[in-house]
Amino acid sequence: MEFEKCTKEAFVVIGKEGSTNDGDGFIEKLWADANAHYSEIEHLVKKDDEGNIGLWGAMSDFTRSFKTWEDNYEKGLYLAGAECVNEAEAPEGWVKWVIPAYEYIYVEKENEDTFNNTIPIIKEKGMLPVAAVHEFICPKTNKVYFFFPVRKL
Repeated sequence: MEFEKCTKEAFVVIGKEGSTNDGDGFIEKLWADANAHYSEIEHLVKKDDEGNIGLWGAMSDFTRSFKTWEDNYEKGLYLAGAECVNEAEAPEGWVKWVIPAYEYIYVEKENEDTFNNTIPIIKEKGMLPVAAVHEFICPKTNKVYFFFPVRKL
C-alpha cells in the first residue's frame, strides 16, 4: 500500500446527499441518481485542461461539520458528486458542500478492506484523520482513492 501526501485548498462538491441511516446500498443509489441527472450540474463542474472532471464521494458527520464518521467510521453523511466552481449554487434536488482545506494522505482503493487497513497504518505514523475521509474517482484512470485529512490548513 503506497501513500501519497498533498494539500488541497477548500473546494466545492455538488451532489446527491444521503446517510448511513438510508440503509444498505445507499451510496450506489446516490451515484445512480447523480449520474442520471448529471446534465443538471454539468455547467457548474470544474474541468481540467483536457476536459476531465473530478468526482468525489465526500463524507461528513451528521452535523455537516466534516468530522469523522461516528461509531468507528460506520455512521455519517455521504455526498456523491462532482467538484464545481466555487461560486456555484446547487440546483433544486442537489446539495452543495464546501470541503475545508486540509493536508491529506491518500491511497488507492485496492479492495473493500483498504479503508479499514489504512487507519492503523496512519496511526502508526503518529497521525489520525482530523476530519471525515473522502473518496476521489480519478477521471484519467477511473481508480478510486481515499483521501485522509491529517491536518487542517
